[in-house]
Amino acid sequence: MLFTPLLAAEAEGLQLFPDPSELVMGLVAFILLMIIMMKVAFPKLNAALEERQAAIQGKIEDADAKLAEAEEAKRNFEANLDDARGEATRIIEEAKQSAEQLRADILEKAEAEAAQMIERAQADVAAERQRVIQELRGQVGALSVELASRIVERELDASTHEGLVDEYIQRLSSQN
Repeated sequence: MLFTPLLAAEAEGLQLFPDPSELVMGLVAFILLMIIMMKVAFPKLNAALEERQAAIQGKIEDADAKLAEAEEAKRNFEANLDDARGEATRIIEEAKQSAEQLRADILEKAEAEAAQMIERAQADVAAERQRVIQELRGQVGALSVELASRIVERELDASTHEGLVDEYIQRLSSQN
């Protein structure tokens, strides 16, 4: 079926196939060209392709190595960051503990100073009280002697005695 139109074309005088000598020459030229290409061009082309493949493979290996290096650097960075966070947390905790200890020390010192001040004030009050008591005893003794001497100077009845005592108390009040 395929050859039917070809045979019909040859019957009309059209030549569809080339001359056999041209076919042989074309075949020889093709074979010669293939031999030259196989000896010269194809090895160079294969060498260039292998070189390119090796270069690409080297770049892929370099990229993989750099990727592994970057991942290692990232892990190191994250580990350092975690260490830094832990260290920061530890420092903050130490600062809190130190501040709490300082606060407790200051409070203890203030309480001790307050207790000492209270003790000194109580001691001062007790000393002043003792001094005042001693002074009053001296004054009362002197007043008693003076009062007794006045009473002895005069024989008094009850109303005179009360008058002398009141007068003496008013004199003491006016002196103080």
